[in-house]
Amino acid sequence: MTDTDDIADRIAEIILSPETITGLVHGVLTVPLDFGYLVYGVFDTDSRYKHETTRIRMADAIKNDILNYENIINAVSMIFNSFNKYLSESEQDKVYRNVIASIIGRMGTNTIISIIAAAVLERVSFITATFKSRPIAALTGVLLIGGMMERSIRTSERLEQQSPDVYKTLRLRNYDLLYFLFEASTQPFVDAIQVRVTQGAPAFRKIMEKLRIKLDA
Repeated sequence: MTDTDDIADRIAEIILSPETITGLVHGVLTVPLDFGYLVYGVFDTDSRYKHETTRIRMADAIKNDILNYENIINAVSMIFNSFNKYLSESEQDKVYRNVIASIIGRMGTNTIISIIAAAVLERVSFITATFKSRPIAALTGVLLIGGMMERSIRTSERLEQQSPDVYKTLRLRNYDLLYFLFEASTQPFVDAIQVRVTQGAPAFRKIMEKLRIKLDA
């Protein structure tokens, strides 16, 4: 069963210390990690055929400029909209109202979304610029892109298994393929959504109560 204290702690950290968002995003978008996924994909022959369809979907999405700022903003917004949907249920008890007021008072979700999107684009742009300025690294760039693609696919699959509702929401616009870019900064909210779906309103309310206490401290 998911640790409600841990989820509340991670959400509170993002709201109270938004400067950590950039570190979370940049920390997971690393060359060694993507090389690791590339190697994993090469040796994982059992799922190679299964992933071909996703690779084709990704190629089409890239052609349609899925990696632009607007799409990243939309993808992250979908996650927060799913989270806020449960914050604004008809019951609207005191806990929900206090959490909403605390979040808005500290930092609106739109600001958090913008910080996440900016951090993603900053890191992706840095990686791209590095390869463009170093022709000798062209092969490395190709390999890295291969690793990033493998990582995108496997992160999407993990999201589908762990949080089917969020996956279905993102999948409608191929945004599940972008999830690996901002997973670290949105996972606490996804975990809270999954608690609401699988354990019901009381468990979700417990997270919100713990979050309210942390935000009001």
